[in-house]
Amino acid sequence: MRISPVRLALLLVMVALGATGCTTVQPWERATLSSYSMRPDRDPLAQAMAEHIYFSREAAAGGRSVGGSGCGCN
Repeated sequence: MRISPVRLALLLVMVALGATGCTTVQPWERATLSSYSMRPDRDPLAQAMAEHIYFSREAAAGGRSVGGSGCGCN
């Protein structure tokens, strides 16, 4: 069974992209990655306000417990 050159090239590109996503975290780097400032939920009030402003501005309905749309003044 022969593989076409296009499929072989596509397979090689996929393997190369998959291999570049892996990394090893050294023990002394784990403290930095687990620090409070790296947490996405470190300030719930600021996150809620930013989401309210975003969904109000985009006039989006729903999404992340924000209902409706409008100016965002309520």
